Amino acid sequence: MSHIKVFIVEDDADWVKALTSYLNREEDMLVTGTASHSDEALSLARTTRFDIVLMDIQLEGSELNGIQTAVMMHELTSAKIIMLTSLADEKSMAQSFTAGAVHYLEKSRYKELPQAIRAAHYYPAPMDALLKELARLKREEQLKALTGAEREVFELIEAGYTQSQIERKLYKAESTLKNQINKMLKKFGVKSSKEAVEKVRRRGLFDRGDNE
Repeated sequence: MSHIKVFIVEDDADWVKALTSYLNREEDMLVTGTASHSDEALSLARTTRFDIVLMDIQLEGSELNGIQTAVMMHELTSAKIIMLTSLADEKSMAQSFTAGAVHYLEKSRYKELPQAIRAAHYYPAPMDALLKELARLKREEQLKALTGAEREVFELIEAGYTQSQIERKLYKAESTLKNQINKMLKKFGVKSSKEAVEKVRRRGLFDRGDNE
């Protein structure tokens, strides 16, 4: 039988041990890796194959919380992410889905995990469609403050155009383009075009000062 490979990101060693034992009793599941902090999780995501990630939101001692780690992990793997947490507030739930999680489950409801894991693995299409639309709406929300000209410049930067290439493509003077870029950066609250692109790509959740 082919196993659903599960990766656990959790800072409580006792909970990891208990959860691993619980899931490995399921005939079609196998915990293939664990990580206790964000750096370790992202490092293993580059080298380990897994189908499902169980992600805690509050990762004590980590540079990034679980929501931010989920955003980064989506850049490294196609695995489905389930938030498994003790937090039950609406903000954490909304941010989790914005980060691309396919499910949000409180730890007290751990007995529902096998069913949630199977649903995420075998029937992802409906949730994928919703998350794709959520990502589109989040992108539009972040770009709505830009003027049409500023958005045109941002999308060219996002596509990898250099400043000189944008000047030629849009027939803009260097001073005009610099002025538009500076206004754009101010609206995003960042210091560089690279940071602006990263902020939009990471759905506005990648604020290291917002770690919980």
